[in-house]
Amino acid sequence: MSKLRQEMEEKKAKLAALRKAREDRQREARGSTTTPAPSISEKEVLAFVDEVLGTRGGLANEESSSPSFSTPGTPNTGRHMTLPGDTSGMSSSSGRESRQSDIPDRLSGGGLGMSDASTETNIERVLTPRLFTSLVDIEQELYEYPQKERVLYSKEVQTTFVEAKPTLEDQADIRESTAKGWEVEIDTNVQDAQLAEENAKLDRQIEEEIRELSEEERTSILTAPEFVEFVEQSSKFVQRVLNDYDYARDYSNDVDAGGDNFESRRVRLVCEFWDERYGRNRSITDIDWSPKYPELSVASYNKNPAALDEPDGIVAVWNMHMMERPEFVFHSPSDMLSVTFSPFHANLIFGGTYSGQILLWDTRSKHLPVLKTPLSSAGHTHPVYAMQMVGTQNAHNLITSSTDGTVCSWLVDMLAEPQETLALAHSGHNKTSDVAITTLDFRDNETTSFWVGTEEGNIYQANRFDRAGAKTGINQFDVYKGHGGPVTALHFHPLVGPVDFSDMFLTSSVDWTVKLWRAKSLTKPSTAPQIISPIYSFEEADDYVYDVKWHPAHPAMFGTVDGSGKFDLWNLNIDTEVPVISTTVGTGRAINKLKWDKKEGRRVALGGSDGRLYIYDIGDMAFPRDSEWTDMQKAVSLIAGSGQMNSTAQNDGARIVAGR
Repeated sequence: MSKLRQEMEEKKAKLAALRKAREDRQREARGSTTTPAPSISEKEVLAFVDEVLGTRGGLANEESSSPSFSTPGTPNTGRHMTLPGDTSGMSSSSGRESRQSDIPDRLSGGGLGMSDASTETNIERVLTPRLFTSLVDIEQELYEYPQKERVLYSKEVQTTFVEAKPTLEDQADIRESTAKGWEVEIDTNVQDAQLAEENAKLDRQIEEEIRELSEEERTSILTAPEFVEFVEQSSKFVQRVLNDYDYARDYSNDVDAGGDNFESRRVRLVCEFWDERYGRNRSITDIDWSPKYPELSVASYNKNPAALDEPDGIVAVWNMHMMERPEFVFHSPSDMLSVTFSPFHANLIFGGTYSGQILLWDTRSKHLPVLKTPLSSAGHTHPVYAMQMVGTQNAHNLITSSTDGTVCSWLVDMLAEPQETLALAHSGHNKTSDVAITTLDFRDNETTSFWVGTEEGNIYQANRFDRAGAKTGINQFDVYKGHGGPVTALHFHPLVGPVDFSDMFLTSSVDWTVKLWRAKSLTKPSTAPQIISPIYSFEEADDYVYDVKWHPAHPAMFGTVDGSGKFDLWNLNIDTEVPVISTTVGTGRAINKLKWDKKEGRRVALGGSDGRLYIYDIGDMAFPRDSEWTDMQKAVSLIAGSGQMNSTAQNDGARIVAGR
């Protein structure tokens, strides 16, 4: 810019000088018209002409020695040109004087004088100098036009670039583009200034935004639903990744080889689920495994009496890849007593409450249930301790039971009222005919007949519909009697393997015992009251036995949990007197529930009264040998024989006592 400005200043100075010179010339011209010019003699004019034309001697001397000029193409018949001052060519003095007297008039008219006489054919041209009043110096720039360059083309130069000289139009374009370049440069400077101003403004905004927040602003941000949801989802992802694999595992050390601790080799604690926020002062009342995702388990919790502002009941879904907190948490308006995953819908969870409501949660929704049953006489109005899903993918029902003897059948997508309602009553009861149901179970591939355990310690068989030889409701004649206290659990043998043991079931009770029963055939209903006794009793517990479950794959194995915090693993093919493994779980507090995983039965979930969920791995014991079913048949035969002997001895002892 400085160089361009300097060039412009130089051009302006030159133009000013030219303008000043022109004004001076005009001023001198105006002055010459008013001032009379001095007289100039003829000799001085001739001398000036000689000086201009570059002659050395003078026109008079040159004419005397030079020949006369004649017009080309015409004969030289006395026609000649006479220059001023030449008197040799005149014919007579009178004629010369007459012609000389005409010179001033001709000069005043145009510069050259010509005379033609009738007697003479000579044309005389006389150059008479005009008298100038003054001489003026004029400066003028002369431009020399360059000669056109002659271009010769050859093989070598045909492809050579010849730079053409810019024409006037090109020069105008160059000047225009230069002006545009100045404008672009000016616009660029303006844009740079605007950008700098915007950057400064942005810096001020950033300084304002990063200021220290107040306690109220920080609280509002941390409690915003969007922020809480984002933190919850992202932290779950991070915890799953971190807990997915044991990075500190030492493969060079075989921890299972050698040693004397048999329990540590065969039963191993995998993880312990606990969250202070949800499990404090609560007990686990029921547990279940997801039918689709083997790493997910669900647990139901009762009320926390020390927290009145928290929900009365809670259902938590735990993930084995995220042990610090539950995957999902659902709320209930009442204490939760039972919970189960839907085997046909992996995202649905059903729960039974102390108030009698049946709740349905969806893992795709929030904490509250998406469906729930009304608190009316059409459904349950007493605690629901047992529920089970029966049927197939296209036709299934949820069966629930309460302590008032009511059994309801529900459609999954309609909980406004039960599809079926069955009131179980027994006429042999003294004070009331109601059957207080504490547990319920169906045999495999059975959807009509079921068995229930009661608070009085008896087990009854009931039918949902009328069938051949049996009516709807409870079977009044067959009473499975053997426990001295409320029945806490009832579980039928799974239908697996080459031998069918599905008519056998186990029950646990607060009388510290576990009973093995064989269900009576439904094709031969009793016509008279009949007491059915257990075929064997396991009496190794030191406290209330809260739950018992057959292993889903091994025919002779089952597990029990009791009030002393022990988990006992039984194998009837090895021993029927004592469990093969007995493990104290956690802190030794009571274990309320037990549930085997549904995939292969290698892991078992144990729910404690301290609100903790324990996952144990039983190792290779979960995989039975091919001979296990044959061995189980032999063990059952021995158990049944010893059970009959025991029952005979008991009956004889009773008769002796009666005889006394």
